[in-house]
Amino acid sequence: MNEPTPPPPPRPTAPPRPASAPSGPPHGPTSGPTSAPRAAGRGGPVAAAGRLLREMLYALTHSSHPAAPLLADAPKRWQRLLPYAVALALTAVLLPVTIQVLTNDYGLSGGIAGAVGAGQALPLLLIAHRPLQAWWVVFPSGVAAATFLVGPLQPGKGIWPWPAPTIVGMLFLLFGLALRERRAALVGVWVVTAVTGLVLGQLEPELSDGTQVLTIVLAGAVLIIGGALRERGEAQRALVEQETISEAERAHRTLLEERTRIARELHDVVAHHMSMITVQADSAPYRIGGLPDAAQEEFASIAASARESLTEMRRLLVVLRSEGTEGERAPQPGLDRIQQLVEATVRAGVPAELSIAAELGPGPGSPAVPQAVDLSAYRIVQEALANVVRHAPGAVTRVSVRPEGPDLLVLVVNGPAPEPTSRVEAKGAGGHGLVGMRERVRLTGGTLDTGPLPDGGFRVAARLPLTASAAAEPPAADRPDEHGEHDEHDEPEQKDASAP
Repeated sequence: MNEPTPPPPPRPTAPPRPASAPSGPPHGPTSGPTSAPRAAGRGGPVAAAGRLLREMLYALTHSSHPAAPLLADAPKRWQRLLPYAVALALTAVLLPVTIQVLTNDYGLSGGIAGAVGAGQALPLLLIAHRPLQAWWVVFPSGVAAATFLVGPLQPGKGIWPWPAPTIVGMLFLLFGLALRERRAALVGVWVVTAVTGLVLGQLEPELSDGTQVLTIVLAGAVLIIGGALRERGEAQRALVEQETISEAERAHRTLLEERTRIARELHDVVAHHMSMITVQADSAPYRIGGLPDAAQEEFASIAASARESLTEMRRLLVVLRSEGTEGERAPQPGLDRIQQLVEATVRAGVPAELSIAAELGPGPGSPAVPQAVDLSAYRIVQEALANVVRHAPGAVTRVSVRPEGPDLLVLVVNGPAPEPTSRVEAKGAGGHGLVGMRERVRLTGGTLDTGPLPDGGFRVAARLPLTASAAAEPPAADRPDEHGEHDEHDEPEQKDASAP
C-alpha cells in the first residue's frame, strides 16, 4: 500500500495555525493525528479523564454542603419542617410497600425482603440533612436486591434490576441530592447509576426488560432539574448579597461625596478669614505708625504664611472638585436667604410658614453666628424642604430658626400629605438629604433629631452651637440619629430650591 509520508517540520515562516487549533508545540516529523488532541489538555486526554474521575470520586465521598438542613433559612416554620415531613411520609409509605412487593411479586423471604426494604427506605430520612450519605446506603441496597431477585424471578414476570419501589425512592433521593450537592457529585451519581444498571442488564439479559434504560433517563432528568433549581437559588442568594454590598458602597460613596461638598463650601468660609488676615497683616505697617522693624517683619511673615495657606487650600480644592466642574463665584448662602428659600417652596405648591428670630432676620448674617453654622443652617432647611416637596407635596410645613441658649435651633416640621404619593422613583436613589444634614451637624458639633410624627408628618430638628469653641469640637463618634441611618425622606438634595 502507498501510505502518505508524514509532513515535514514547519518552517519559521510558515503561516500561523487557525484560531481553533489547540495550542502546543509544532508537529515534528513523527507526529501523528493524535498529537493535537494530546496537546488539548495538560498531560493528554488520559490525564484529563483521570483528573475528572478523581474529582467525581472526591465529590461522592465528601459532602459539599453544611450540616444545616434543606430550607433551613426559610422564613416560615412550616417551610423549614417541609423536608422532614416529606422524608417521613416517603419512608412510611415505601417501607411496607417495598417489603410487600418483594415478598408477593418477587418471591423473596420475609427476612430478606425486610432487610432490603429497610436498607432502601429508612435512609430516606436523611434526605433533608445528608442525602449523599443516604445514597451510599440506598444504592448498594438496590444492587443487593437485584442480585437476590436473580434466582426467584422468572423472565417476563417482573421489573428487573430495579423494582418499582426502588425506582421511586431513588428518584426522590436523587432530587434531594441535586438540591444540595455540587455538579461533580451529581455527574458521579448518574454515571454510577447508569453503569451499574447497564452492567446488570448485560449479566442477565433474559431478566432485563429495558427498565434500567428508563431509570437512567429519569435519573438524569431529575438531577438536571434539581441541579438547575439549586444553581438558581445560589444565583439569587449571590444577587442579594451583591445588592447588599452595592447598597453599602452607595451609602459610603454618598457620604464621601457629601463630605467633599462640605469641604468645598468650607473653603470659601476659611478663605475669607485667611484673606482678612493677609490684608490686615500687609496693611498694619501703614495703619499703625511707629512700628519697630521686628514688628513689621512679624506682620510680613504672618501675611506670607496666610498667602501660602490660601495657595495650599486652592490646590486642595482642585483635588476635591469633581472632574469637569468649575468653582462657584457666588457667595455661600446663609440665614439671610432662608426667606427666599421658603418663598420658592410656597411657589412649588407647599404651604410653608417661616418663623425666624429678629436678630437673625433678613440682611447680612448676624456676627454672633459663625459662618459654618450660618451655611449649615441654610443647607439643612434647603434639604428638608426639598424632601417635603418630593415626599409630601401640599403638606403644611413650618420652618423655625431661632437662638435657644448657646445654640441655634433649626426646626422644619411638615404634616401628612393631602394625598398618598408614590415613592417608586425615589427608591434606590441614594439620597443626600439626611446624610448631608448629619454631616453638617457633626461639622459644627451640634445634634440632629429626625423622624416621622404620629400624624404621618416628619420632623427635622438641628441644634447648632453659636460659640466658636463648641463648633470646633465635633462629636467623637459618627452616630446615627435615634430613628436610624436611612429614612424614607433620605433623598437627593436639590441644587436649586426654586425648582423642586
